[in-house]
Amino acid sequence: MFGRAPRKSDSTKYYEVLGVSKSASQDELKKAYRKAAIKNHPDKGGDPEKKALGVGRYGLVPVLGVAFFLTIIICCILNQFKELAQAYEVLSDPEKREIYDQYGEDALKEGMGGAGPSHNPFDIFESFFGGGAFGGGGSSRVRRQKHGEDVVHTLKCSLEELYNGATKKLSLSRNILCPKCKGKGSKSGASGKCYGCQGTGMKITTRQIGLGMIQQMQHVCPECRGSADEAPDTITGDIVFVVQQKEHPKFKRKFDDLYVEHTLSLTEALCGFQFALIHLDGRQLLIKSNPGEIIKPGQYKAINDEGMPHHQRPFMKGRLYIHFNVEFPESGILSPDQCRSLETILPPRASKQLSDMEVDDCEETTLHDVNIDDEMRRKQHQHQQEAYDEDDETSMPRVQCAQQ
Repeated sequence: MFGRAPRKSDSTKYYEVLGVSKSASQDELKKAYRKAAIKNHPDKGGDPEKKALGVGRYGLVPVLGVAFFLTIIICCILNQFKELAQAYEVLSDPEKREIYDQYGEDALKEGMGGAGPSHNPFDIFESFFGGGAFGGGGSSRVRRQKHGEDVVHTLKCSLEELYNGATKKLSLSRNILCPKCKGKGSKSGASGKCYGCQGTGMKITTRQIGLGMIQQMQHVCPECRGSADEAPDTITGDIVFVVQQKEHPKFKRKFDDLYVEHTLSLTEALCGFQFALIHLDGRQLLIKSNPGEIIKPGQYKAINDEGMPHHQRPFMKGRLYIHFNVEFPESGILSPDQCRSLETILPPRASKQLSDMEVDDCEETTLHDVNIDDEMRRKQHQHQQEAYDEDDETSMPRVQCAQQ
């Protein structure tokens, strides 16, 4: 026995409520609902007639009984919002809109299209504008779309690229929605139910475990993975680039500053120097000491505005620090005449000269060249070996002679 076809009824009311034509697109529906919601909401603009009566954010004019007057106005607003919300809820759903266009409002009331219980008329308004009705808190019933997983890609860049800027090409492949059905699987845009679980997202398996004993197990549907819906209503994830800086053979970076090492000879450190430093953008910077300036070992000098560009302020830059090392002659002996010549130029000695009598009272010593790092490693190994030998001696049992 075949069921009777649904009775056709008026299918223009919802379009008239929103003030759009039957061929309106989803964007046009959304704009029309937004405009109508703002027009009728007292906190977002409101009806001029209601404002004249004192309705809105600043309260009611106490001409009539406040409670009675407020009840009437709220009922009117709720009815208007209910019509707007119901019209937009139906027309924004492709499946419900198709049924409404063919059979009218009565078909939806009879249960076609999966129409469920009525919703709070302010829920859709809050999803547009945020916050609660009449300035209250937001509704927790607004559904959020799922967000797809982000793709994280590491991008290695040289210090020159970070300083000057660079263009990188990256090839990525991903699945996209069908342009015709928008991933819904049907021309109308209606979502199809999973055949494995009939849209519940869960599947029940029954098996017999003994005589007269049956076990039922509920698990996530393997066909739709619990989504129940074949539509991918998901916001596409982001591509996240993690920039990694490559090591540079000459420059080091700390935040917005650059550091470079330069070694001077003893003559350059005492008598002056100049050299050309090739920067990250290829410019040659002339680095020179001031006349008569002496550079000490380990000393730093800074050049302003030659560091890295500031974040979001590329025209401002940090500082370039130069760390000077002074290299002393490895060998060579100065003659007494050379020593006397240097003494006339260099600052006086810090320690006083000993007299011949004081020298005779002292014991002679001999200085040896050493590598202090090697000496420390040798000493550490020696102490470890002595501690190991001491542990062996204390762990051996001692035998005492028996006394009679």
